[in-house]
Amino acid sequence: CEDSVGGIVERNLKSLLEEDGGERLPTGLLSNGVTPYQICEKILEDVGMTPLQSITPSMKCDCSEERLFRSVRLLGREEVEDILEKEEQLEARCHFCGKVYRMEPDEVRKRFKMATGDPAKDEEQH
Repeated sequence: CEDSVGGIVERNLKSLLEEDGGERLPTGLLSNGVTPYQICEKILEDVGMTPLQSITPSMKCDCSEERLFRSVRLLGREEVEDILEKEEQLEARCHFCGKVYRMEPDEVRKRFKMATGDPAKDEEQH
């Protein structure tokens, strides 16, 4: 098994962990600036694999007022009216990017009148 791909990967991983000083994950290497790509290169050394693509992660949030309203519709009109009566507006914060959305009662009611489709599905709501 030592000459198989699995054996090579296991040997490379063991060597990588020894270099790192960790037991299960190479967190020390990451802390020292070694990239995930470089860690993969070390693990797959001598296996003959080539990356098909490389991407750069970025923070991109798809939150919008439309998504907020779709969520509001899932609550149901009576519950939304109760919130509007108590709070005098709807307010929600995106848990990903932190953007705060606010809707006034007139806008919420107007959107409810115009809404079509199933709010549980990711489709356009007008």
